[in-house]
Amino acid sequence: MSAPPHQPLHADAGLRWRRAGFAVAVAATVLGLIALMAATLFVAQVDAIGLVMLLAFAVTLPWTAIGFWNAAIGLALMVCSRDAASLVAPHVGAADLHERIDTSTALLACIRNEDTERLSHNLGWMLDGLVASGQGGAFHLYVLSDSDDADVIAAEARMVGHLQARFGGSIALRYRLRERGEGFKAGNIRDFCGRWGDRHDFAIVLDADSLMTAPAMLRLVRLMQARPSIGILQTLVTGLPSASAFTRMFQFGMRLGMRSYTLGAASWQGDCGPYWGHNAILRLQPFIAHCELPVLPGSPPLGGPVLSHDQLEAVLMRRAGYEVRVLPDELGSWEENPPNLLEFIRRDLRWCQGNMQYLQLLGLPGLLPVSRCQLLLAIAMYAGAPAWLAFMLLGMWREQPIRPDFGLVLFLSVIGMSLAPKLATLVAVLLRRASRRAWGGVPRIVGSALLEFAFWLLTAPVLAMAVSAFLLGLPFGRRVGWAAQQRNVQRIDWQVAVRGLWLQTALGLLLAVMVWWRMPGAFWLWSPVLAGLIGSIPFAWFSAHPAVGRWFVRRGLCRIPEEAPAAAGTSPLRGSPARG
Repeated sequence: MSAPPHQPLHADAGLRWRRAGFAVAVAATVLGLIALMAATLFVAQVDAIGLVMLLAFAVTLPWTAIGFWNAAIGLALMVCSRDAASLVAPHVGAADLHERIDTSTALLACIRNEDTERLSHNLGWMLDGLVASGQGGAFHLYVLSDSDDADVIAAEARMVGHLQARFGGSIALRYRLRERGEGFKAGNIRDFCGRWGDRHDFAIVLDADSLMTAPAMLRLVRLMQARPSIGILQTLVTGLPSASAFTRMFQFGMRLGMRSYTLGAASWQGDCGPYWGHNAILRLQPFIAHCELPVLPGSPPLGGPVLSHDQLEAVLMRRAGYEVRVLPDELGSWEENPPNLLEFIRRDLRWCQGNMQYLQLLGLPGLLPVSRCQLLLAIAMYAGAPAWLAFMLLGMWREQPIRPDFGLVLFLSVIGMSLAPKLATLVAVLLRRASRRAWGGVPRIVGSALLEFAFWLLTAPVLAMAVSAFLLGLPFGRRVGWAAQQRNVQRIDWQVAVRGLWLQTALGLLLAVMVWWRMPGAFWLWSPVLAGLIGSIPFAWFSAHPAVGRWFVRRGLCRIPEEAPAAAGTSPLRGSPARG
């Protein structure tokens, strides 16, 4: 990979000071927690097991501390400003939203063995909005298929034919099927770049579950026209309303956490912002020239094509001298989240495998320090799971006395810091009448937040166990297949749940026996972990059941703003047959 052809943009003095202050705050928090843990563990003497526990605890801290400080900054911005996004993202107001569009933008729908009825609804809804805006001629839809199922391929061809008959006079459409899906999604987009990339100025990347309003897409294009220095502009992607109880609980918490976290992160990331691989716009010329991904040495799962292409493309774009920015406000950009626990785990493990490949990329020449930090954080996000499990298991066998008062302070601190992004946005929502109304009123908001907290306590150990087992298998060739995500709300068979979660259940039972034998006085402290692991199979079945989801919807539990009556005219779900 060649070095960048020109000098990177330089951060302004204010951004440098914010980055320095943020780094000091995070470092002080991490060192303080490590010192408190050392005081908790080493009451009598320093021992080998205690040192390993301290090291495992330290591995978990960077991600937690950064999340806490992002949330704290985000909360301050949301409470003290009516336009927090503009304070951390000066590009937000860079374009006139009525400016004439004189560029060409490709819409890249990247698909593989997807439900074409759902996809047709999504694409049709977005194209309808562009045509109604009068700007349809500035866009060209490319349906980029890597499907290998003959029936799905035939359905895709029929879908594109219907879309062409419906929109052909207003928006150009093209369907391309790759015979071999080399390079996964990044290879799919790279194939587009080689064939048609030079015909367009920008590309908006869409996954099969992506939905964006026409104003959101037009805003991206106008901002890119107004700011030639931006190479990638990422929207804040939120979850669509769902009839799945699992999805509603998960994305209620994600929605709460995302706003404060993204605002805080944008305050110090600045022009080294995130790219999440979809619902974002790319400046094609520098993307084609500078963001081609390497084939990693060795064989999969850690070698071969890069799975988690997005963050790597972001740091390469920044290395080439272009800004990577985020729009930290919730304005018409959605995705669908997995409808059950098993699908969520499968997606998470695919991301885990991709992020672990970054270990081979940390030494890329010319990367900015913030960019290397982002790659490290992507790795740390998953390395924390086995570190936590190692810490708890070692603590079960350690014979040395501890300081229980310090331990309780640590426990509450870590839980509070982990929940900080959700709590920060929750506070901001409760402080404003319009937000309270959009989220369903104070009783429903608080009740849903408590329900989501219980959901988090139960699912966190299940996910941590899945990630830990997967990471242990990576050196031996374990990997996740590249298959279409299940998106429909439907029940899980007991046999499927048992096959997917037997390991968590077995380890939960084993841990329960060991905890009762080794440290019965701490059984209450272990109870959320044990309940989550032992109950993972019935929980997966229950939370995926359509009847439970319908009950959630009727009660308004874990409701998000798109479900408010005032959103009826703008929600893409009204009248959709594909969301049941």
